[in-house]
Amino acid sequence: MEEILEKLYDMTAFSNIAADPRFIIMYAIAFILLYLGIKKQYEPLLLVPIAFGVLLANFPGGDMGVIQADENGMVMVNGVMKNIWEMPLHEIAHDLGLMNFIYYMLIKTGFLPPVIFMGVGALTDFGPMLRNLRLSIFGAAAQLGIFTVLIVAILMGFTPQEAGSLGIIGGADGPTAIFTTIKLAPHLLGPIAIAAYSYMALVPVIIPLVARLWCTKKELSINMREQEKKYPSSVEIKNLRVLKIIFPIATTTIVALFVPTAVPLVGMLMFGNLVKEIGSNTSRLFDAASNSIMNAATIFLGISVGATMTTDAFLNWTTIGIVIGGFLAFALSITGGIFFVKIFNLFTKKKINPLIGATGLSAVPMASRVANEIALKYDPKNHVLQYCMASNISGVIGSAVAAGVLISFLG
Repeated sequence: MEEILEKLYDMTAFSNIAADPRFIIMYAIAFILLYLGIKKQYEPLLLVPIAFGVLLANFPGGDMGVIQADENGMVMVNGVMKNIWEMPLHEIAHDLGLMNFIYYMLIKTGFLPPVIFMGVGALTDFGPMLRNLRLSIFGAAAQLGIFTVLIVAILMGFTPQEAGSLGIIGGADGPTAIFTTIKLAPHLLGPIAIAAYSYMALVPVIIPLVARLWCTKKELSINMREQEKKYPSSVEIKNLRVLKIIFPIATTTIVALFVPTAVPLVGMLMFGNLVKEIGSNTSRLFDAASNSIMNAATIFLGISVGATMTTDAFLNWTTIGIVIGGFLAFALSITGGIFFVKIFNLFTKKKINPLIGATGLSAVPMASRVANEIALKYDPKNHVLQYCMASNISGVIGSAVAAGVLISFLG
């Protein structure tokens, strides 16, 4: 009877958890992320799949954790080192499990990030940016965190490729971070993806923290509509619909000529937006890109990225350094946008609310919504959402171009 009970105990996960208490830490992290996604509603479409992926990956014996290949693509399979890229997909599924099949087929190949960018493009309205083109420059300024952390990481001992992958977290764009890391430092994909998506979900916490650190009450109370009335724009767009159709075509062409490595991201972003703006003739394509394809891609991306967060992959000093560096990149990007607005306001009568600079990230539209809520707390009539969207949307393009530049120089 004792032997039977012992075998039953060994069959459960309790023996493994008792032998390695680090699993408890991972469960706590998963539950915290689920709480933030469900209760606090911090980007639930991303955070809930990621958190559940973390939970699935850390049940001993479940074989749902992603096994990261080393720099040479080698993984341990049943006690034998194999090159993951020489293994057929059915063998990966059989020997390494479902989650590794999804991860190496859809994520590690770089397939899903451009697909998600297509969906983002289909869900994005470039109208606010086109109506306020002068505000789009703050989306470029917000990329400060990417290149600052790149330099700091190199000085701390990371290779230039690893530093580039770490810095791109400052763009606040999960697909961009994944795509860049696949090209530059694929062995760091798990922790960088986790850091990028976690900070994206924590935008409602980080932006208010940084904004209140650097901005005065007077600055946060700048009413953009009143500024527009005092100093009306001399540029008038006569046919916005035509401009919206021309814009994705022109942007793709310009980016392709100057930064070809950014085309997979920017090109798919603009294609998704183009089928949206054309209208009824491409409505079926728009519906697929913005709904079924986008939703499926988000599920697979989130849950497989979460599954990379195993005890061995996450609880080490390299990952902790990436998480800290990622937060620094994120905060510096927000700071860069804010200070660029402050400098801009020194030389112009038409003042701009620094919150517009703070939204020069790729976390669309959450960053703009958060900034708008902050502005309304200081002035209930100060709706800055459409102005923030101009900077926010340009930040999406800016981070994708920055990724292309990093891949060109460091790849």
